[in-house]
Amino acid sequence: MASQNQDPAAAATLKASETGGSAARGSVTKRLQQELMTLMGLRYRLSLEFPAGYPYQAPRVKFLTSCFHPNVDPQGFICLDILKDKWSALYDVRCILLSLQSLLGEPNNESPLNTTAAELWENQEAFKAHLHSTFQG
Repeated sequence: MASQNQDPAAAATLKASETGGSAARGSVTKRLQQELMTLMGLRYRLSLEFPAGYPYQAPRVKFLTSCFHPNVDPQGFICLDILKDKWSALYDVRCILLSLQSLLGEPNNESPLNTTAAELWENQEAFKAHLHSTFQG
């Protein structure tokens, strides 16, 4: 009997893994690694400045901690649409932080503020090597 909470693809994935489906195991491993990284995370200090017109005007958000990322410039300013032209009074601090968290994991390379980071992002080994050499002294 199938559970109502079971992912529709779970039965197919389970069947594939029972028959030695290495692709299924690979995607599960990748997903678990992403979840682990999200849980471990990195700690960043941010500055959030709220204008007198908040919530009708977007706050000014900036990284105080160095952040080598395609959508963050060397001064810490962030290219994120909801902080610019897509701002809505319905957004709150929680929404901003969740959007930033998402942006950190999935940058928008179509609109980079840091072109070096954007170029390196395509090769994750090179990106990580640059981070280690630059930020670990």
